Amino acid sequence: MKIVKVIVIVLLVAFVGIQFIPTVSNRSEYVPKTDFMLVNTVPKKISEKLQVSCYDCHSNNTHYPWYSKIQPGAWFMAKHIKNGKEELNFSEWADYSDRRKKSKLKSIISQIKDDNMPLSSYTLIHKNASFSEEEKKEVITWLTELKDNL
Repeated sequence: MKIVKVIVIVLLVAFVGIQFIPTVSNRSEYVPKTDFMLVNTVPKKISEKLQVSCYDCHSNNTHYPWYSKIQPGAWFMAKHIKNGKEELNFSEWADYSDRRKKSKLKSIISQIKDDNMPLSSYTLIHKNASFSEEEKKEVITWLTELKDNL
């Protein structure tokens, strides 16, 4: 019984201790001129869905929920955001070449169609980020038109 108490105390101290290890915040006070929503004429419904479903991990401005302040959750989120922005950053859209834009749009369409994005770990907590079948169809149709007109 004594060993269990020691283990619990050590784990508790470790948990409290890691709370003081900060993560880098992905927040910006402004929307750059290169942002996807500014360089494209995005219908309001699609814009709102992309903001809710994609922008937290794929832009320079993440809206952080309460649990993002608790480690190790903050590390998990920071890693997802870093990886997401390396793959696609909507805030830097205008800086991409047309060829890269087409490739990214093709990938976005595929990811949404195959239910690979947004990640299930994200939609588990952010239910409004999930795509209904109707939303999927609308977003995919619009993104396909955008890709075809590049």
